[in-house]
Amino acid sequence: MKNIILRMKKLIILLAIFFSRSANAQQSDSLTIAKIYNQSLTNSECYPRLNYLCKNIGPRLSGSLNGEKAVEYVNQLCVEQKLDTNFLQPVTVPHWVRGEKEQAYYKINGKKSAVAICALGGSIATSKKGICAPVIEVHDFDELKALGREKIEGKIVFMNHPMKSSFVHTFDAYGEAAGFRWATAQNAAKYGAVGVVVRSMTLALDNNPHTGAMGYNDTIIKIPACAISTIGAEELSAAIKNNSQVEFYFRQSCEKFPDAQSYNVIGELKGDEKPEEIIVIGGHLDSWELGEGAHDDGAGCVQSIEVLRLFKTLNLKHERTLRAVLFMNEENGLRGGIKYDELAEQNNENHYAAIETDAGGFVPRGFGISDSTIYKYINEKAYLFRNYGWDKIDLGGGGADIGPLKNNCKALIGYVPDSQRYFDYHHTENDIFENVNERELHLGAAAITSLVWLLCNE
Repeated sequence: MKNIILRMKKLIILLAIFFSRSANAQQSDSLTIAKIYNQSLTNSECYPRLNYLCKNIGPRLSGSLNGEKAVEYVNQLCVEQKLDTNFLQPVTVPHWVRGEKEQAYYKINGKKSAVAICALGGSIATSKKGICAPVIEVHDFDELKALGREKIEGKIVFMNHPMKSSFVHTFDAYGEAAGFRWATAQNAAKYGAVGVVVRSMTLALDNNPHTGAMGYNDTIIKIPACAISTIGAEELSAAIKNNSQVEFYFRQSCEKFPDAQSYNVIGELKGDEKPEEIIVIGGHLDSWELGEGAHDDGAGCVQSIEVLRLFKTLNLKHERTLRAVLFMNEENGLRGGIKYDELAEQNNENHYAAIETDAGGFVPRGFGISDSTIYKYINEKAYLFRNYGWDKIDLGGGGADIGPLKNNCKALIGYVPDSQRYFDYHHTENDIFENVNERELHLGAAAITSLVWLLCNE
């Protein structure tokens, strides 16, 4: 009996020690996260840096002079922060130029009605005079195929496929619709179309056309492709329904040049105990040139650098190496992400996690995590963030630039801010600094830094 009592006492003592240590660890995590938020909300450098990137440099399409200036600027930020290491990673990128502002109208019985368009990224130009031809409306590729060459040849195809408002998460709606932007030109060309106009990828009804990458198939004739604003799309669709003899005219002078030299920008803080294990925090430095690339993805770039600044400023312990990576050429080629993965494999680098922030500078909602073990660990810690307005942790995550790392990285993680307004600005002239809320941007930086804090000492 005495032995049983002694054993029970020992068990009680061990449990008390365990729960005490667990409580201390929780308190330590909570205090550290509070420090991170306090520093981010009262002394962040994200917003002024984003202001400089947008206003002093501006749009930063791969291969452009502004792209070069952006590389120089963020590399200098890394130098000024006195990180343990910072360097440029060479990458060859495409060089496409939009040219003069595009023009378009539809015509019924000689009466012209102007509409707002923009060339899709990577499209060829029209002739100097532009293209004018009968226009035919379709809503998906099955409808295009059913019409066939007999009804499509010599015409301009209008792909009117709206993003679906039934999706709560707008990136799901974008994912469902974006394939029509990418592939309508090559599909329509198979049936003899002379050009294509694609409904903009947005849930908003406005006059801001949205650009974005489109693709050609080298075995199929290349035809010019443009995006039309959603208001323009509604007007054109109504005109076609009411009159079978509608013509569409558009002119664009875009041009493709030889590939150019550019760089991924990298800065890092070495880990204390596991320096060989790397945690990447990244966004993409390039942007489409209609706006200033504020949400897409200037916000992600300044947040990535801010994570390292917060760790250094607060003197936060981190066992693993933290590496901010500003990728080049996400928008029209993904060559920065591909090159980074290629060199990581060559150098036998060990990536524990890669976090991508490329969904705008909006208020945090949570993260998506690809690895089930890390997902479980972070999900168990989600209670730490409820007082900060987010605690949504999903299994499954990643991003375009970190996607190539999937075979060389334990966990791919996507930062998930609120998505409801993102596609009001995405790839348009409205993606400017003034449309980024300072406090939401800083809350995002704090959320990412807090997640990294948990990951780097797990």
